[in-house]
Amino acid sequence: MLMRAPRESGSWTWILDDMPGPVLEFALTTAARMSAVLAKHELLELHSLEWAWSHADRGGLGGDSRLSVSASSLAGPAFPDRLRACHPQAQIGSITLLGTGSWFDAGGERHKEYRLMEVLLVPDETEIWVELSVHHDVWGQCDFRGRPQPLIHAHNAPRLAAALREIDQVLGVAAEPGEVTFYGRAEGYGLAAPDIIDGLGPDLTNATFG
Repeated sequence: MLMRAPRESGSWTWILDDMPGPVLEFALTTAARMSAVLAKHELLELHSLEWAWSHADRGGLGGDSRLSVSASSLAGPAFPDRLRACHPQAQIGSITLLGTGSWFDAGGERHKEYRLMEVLLVPDETEIWVELSVHHDVWGQCDFRGRPQPLIHAHNAPRLAAALREIDQVLGVAAEPGEVTFYGRAEGYGLAAPDIIDGLGPDLTNATFG
């Protein structure tokens, strides 16, 4: 099993402000397009959609809901109304795509991992903020204990980079590096190289892992 950091080890964001139609429909179409790219690279096989919602007339109080869904149904014409029907008086605040992705070990063997990466979409009246985040160490030059892992990096990092570049093309907007955390930071279409001292990177395992 992979260790999962409680915060992202890298993330990328896109701001989409050229919406051709209603915001929820555009958000779901964007989610479907990103899901298709990630599925093609075996990085996210969509299992479910989770969304936060709020009631303006109740002081913003709301909750989260989850619905099993396939990537093909996201862009279906009836799906937005299906979401709205779950909470007819509520406003959707964010949408998270959850699923399973594949990673490769040093020997090239494929493994499946739930939430290998996540996609978050936050729509408002004028734009949609999109974030793709990773929480595992298979994308980095060192694992979370600081041990160099050139073969694992070579098997996985190029797949992530290829998917991010393709998402840029699909969305028509270049990704921006997300927030720097204790566990790493994005640089270009991958994770920034760690500082190597005496052949090792930083040991990050003194923090709590999931």
